[in-house]
Amino acid sequence: MRRLVITCLTLTLLAGCGMDDNADPLQVTDTLTQARPAAAPPATTPPEGTAHPAPPAQHTAYDRDTRTLVLATGPQLQLVDTTTGNRRTVDLPAAPTNIHARSGQLLAALPDAGQITRVDLRTATAHPTPVPGGPVDALDLDAERTAVIQRDTATVTILTNGQPGVTTEKFEGPAQLLDHAGQLYVLDRLTTAITPINPATGEKGAGLRAGQGATNAVQDRYGRILTIDTRGQCLLAFSTDPLILKQRYPVPGAPYALAYDPTTDIAWVTLTATNELVGYDIAGGEPREVRRIPTISQPDSLAVDPDNRTLYIASANGAGYQVVTM
Repeated sequence: MRRLVITCLTLTLLAGCGMDDNADPLQVTDTLTQARPAAAPPATTPPEGTAHPAPPAQHTAYDRDTRTLVLATGPQLQLVDTTTGNRRTVDLPAAPTNIHARSGQLLAALPDAGQITRVDLRTATAHPTPVPGGPVDALDLDAERTAVIQRDTATVTILTNGQPGVTTEKFEGPAQLLDHAGQLYVLDRLTTAITPINPATGEKGAGLRAGQGATNAVQDRYGRILTIDTRGQCLLAFSTDPLILKQRYPVPGAPYALAYDPTTDIAWVTLTATNELVGYDIAGGEPREVRRIPTISQPDSLAVDPDNRTLYIASANGAGYQVVTM
């Protein structure tokens, strides 16, 4: 039986001991490299559910209001109506690095085009907003404010009605934004750390290490941040008040994509080294494996429809996308 390893890190551990005042306490080497999914072997077990053809997908999102599955395939978005199967496409000026679907809209960050783009999923129309500095992720905080990670400066800027406001100090490799109870959190894939930000002032709080190579993160309904440590092959759970690493659970097989179903409290994790999807019940004191599913090859992205308990797994090497109804 797998055992949960519970680790509580105090913030004082990050202050360092005898370190250069100008050093980043979360940076343990001068040569930082981002963790990547494993190169998946050929799929030898037929995937569960139904597989559909699609170009290689880098990102996947699902919108509950329109029941639309979005596949980001290079500079094109494929919009799949999951009730009819009909597809539409939206051409973008560059490939997105992150996409978020909510309330009938998709928010995409396009660093090579210097913009964030909102796509109306009902009309399949795109509405760009210029953002200098190569935006790699964007997250709406309310009707007026949007937080944006800027690749060129490695900072986070808060836009108000599209105009830049407060900006944080520099990170090493900020890649993903999350928010909870008025606080922003940044996943830095180079220092493999989670860091809180006050969106009103741009002030950075004390960050915490997120394993050996964190790649993706989501929030659960308990306010925790669930994070995949791909290099360390673990599922991590952070409480956010205060920010503390509470759980570290082994997940062998090069875990990468992560999605959370709030109706079942199951965290779904793709294993890129074995072409599998594993579901963990996270409502109790430790994660408990409840389902293991064979997938299509190279399952690098994942989305969940919590209303119909349906999973969408997308391949990054052209094996299409897979639909599994639980």
